[in-house]
Parts: sequence; C-alpha cells; structure tokens
Amino acid sequence: MNRLNFSGRDALQVTLTLAVAWCTALLCQWLRTPIPWMIGPMLATAACSLAGWPTRSADGLRNLGQWTIGTALGLYFTPQVGELVLSLWWAIVLGIVWALALGYGFGLWLHRRHADQLMQGATAHTAQAVRATSYFSGAIGGASEMTLLAERAGARTDLVAAAHSMRLLLVVILLPFGMQWFQAHWGLHVNTALLPGPRVAQWPGLLWLALATGVGALVMRAFKRANPWFMGAMTVSMALTLSGQQWSAIPTELSNAAQLLIGISLGVRFQREFIHTAPQWMLSVVIGSLLMMLASAVLGWGLAEVTGLHPATLILGTAPGGIAEMAITAKVLELGVPVVTAFQVCRLVTVLLIVSPLYNGWVAPRGVD
Repeated sequence: MNRLNFSGRDALQVTLTLAVAWCTALLCQWLRTPIPWMIGPMLATAACSLAGWPTRSADGLRNLGQWTIGTALGLYFTPQVGELVLSLWWAIVLGIVWALALGYGFGLWLHRRHADQLMQGATAHTAQAVRATSYFSGAIGGASEMTLLAERAGARTDLVAAAHSMRLLLVVILLPFGMQWFQAHWGLHVNTALLPGPRVAQWPGLLWLALATGVGALVMRAFKRANPWFMGAMTVSMALTLSGQQWSAIPTELSNAAQLLIGISLGVRFQREFIHTAPQWMLSVVIGSLLMMLASAVLGWGLAEVTGLHPATLILGTAPGGIAEMAITAKVLELGVPVVTAFQVCRLVTVLLIVSPLYNGWVAPRGVD
C-alpha cells in the first residue's frame, strides 16, 4: 500500500478487515484450533477477499507484526540453544540441499505438465519465459522475493505469486492441524531447554528490547535486505539473548496481535482474480505442494531419528513453508522454536542467494534437457 495515497476509505477498509480478523481469531480460539490468532484471520481475510469484499492490509501494521514475532523468536536463542544449533550444522546443510533439489524438481514437473499450455493462446509466452515461470514457482522461497526474481527473468509473475501463495496457504493450514493431531495421539514432550530465555514481560526492559530490535530492522531496511522488520529484529534479539542479556519477554497479547496482523497480510493475497488463475496450473501446484510436504515430513522424521530431537520439531524445520509461519507454529505449540527457525532462516538465505544465479547460469541455458 502506498502511504502517500492512504485515504479515509483505505483506513476504513483496514479497520473493518481488522475487526473481521479479530472476531474470527476469537472464534478459532473458542474452537481450540491450532495457532488461532494467525489461521483464523488468514482464512477469514482470504474468504472475504475471494468473495470480492474490500479487505486491506496496511504495510505499517504488517511490519509491526513481523517486528514483534522476529523479536519474540530471537529470545529463544540462549547460549545453550546456540550450542545445540551449531551441533546440528550438518542437518541444516542437508535441509538446504534438500530444499533446493525439491524446488528444482517441482519446477521441472510443472514445466513438463504445462509448458505447451502456457505457450499457446492469448497469454502465450516464449519458451524461456515459460521455463522461468515454472522454475521460480517451484523454488521454496518467499512469495514476494520469488515473484520479484521471476519478473526480472521475464516470467509470468501472476502464476508465480499464485503458486507460492497456494503452497504457503496449504502448509500453514495443514501442518498446525497435523501437529495438533500428533499432540493428541502421540504426545509432545516439551524440552524446557528450548523455551525462551526471558519468560516474563517487564518494564523498562521491553522498551529497551523494542528500541534495539527496531534499530536492527531499520539497518536491514537501509541495506535493502529481505524481510527487514522480521530478520533485523530477530537478529538483534538473538544476539542479545546469546550474549546473556534478558531484558524482557514479549507479552502474550502482543504476540497474538502480531500473529493476527501476519494472518491478514497472508489472506489479502487471495483476491477475486485468484479464482480465475489457470485452474489446471493451480491444481498441479496443490498436488505438488502436498507431495513436497509429505516428502519433507519423511526427511524431518528421519533426521529426528538421527539427532534425537522430536520429529515434530524437524518436520516443521524442513517444511516448505515460510519462516514466520513455521516458527509461529513451533512457538505456540512449544516445538523447538530455535531449531525450526535455524533451519528455515538458513534455507531462505541460501535460496535467495543461489536460486537466481542457478537459473541464469545453468537452468536457462539448458532449458529442460
């Protein structure tokens, strides 16, 4: 949203969207659904958007949500946890290689299924543009970042954005419910060593924490890094906790509000035009996303057998979702937030650094051969 064009009508739409999201979050909380403060707002906002209602997410509120969640996640990285994460370096590297290979395979499958269709009709594209579309649609990275890289490569950005939005929606819905089922039938034994350092919100520590992480976010933004309000805040919070500084925990109410804002920002992606976006393409995305989730769950379970960590933790760590969404799931269900975050952050950074050079240097020249 362009702040310069933010009108009274925009403010009303943002307010109404917040009201609908809040009511839905309370309903999901009453129904005892997993992570109700994110799933409820996301589904309600998506449903209203698809119905053509004027939903809206304000950039400032979304950034505030990412800032809060990033700060909260960094508080889990105590010195003891830092040692544990470092000892898992080989598993994290394996997870990165797995994600790159899985994303490449998914993109190749999309290309073989839909290349002819995309090169015909009124929206026909060149063979190179079609290959770029399938490649960046399959890559397991952030939706906005992959869409931007796809645009630079001349791909159909509508299909790329739709593919990532659908994959994220499926992961955010299915995995928390799967974890909840797991908890009910198998039990999830919380490792207290993986809980956050400071567990009580206190003043003025909360103010110092907010100021420090806010500076980190602004520095990341100045250097034009991806997700600056999330990554910058988490990096500073993590550094403080690793150094033994424990100023304050994040109040539960503030964390819930942040999840609500992030849920809204995910839901508004599903505008009415989304329904008409290449139905066959979207069906392939759904099938492929489900298969990737299953394959990643098998990998996570296998890593759990080797490392001795709980399978739920490593399933979330290797899941083809977003950092914030998977970490929020781990946080709410107390499933090893630092391990999940380390896996997801390292994967995202590596994908952002490698996926575009890999396309330009190897995929584009070779085509699908």
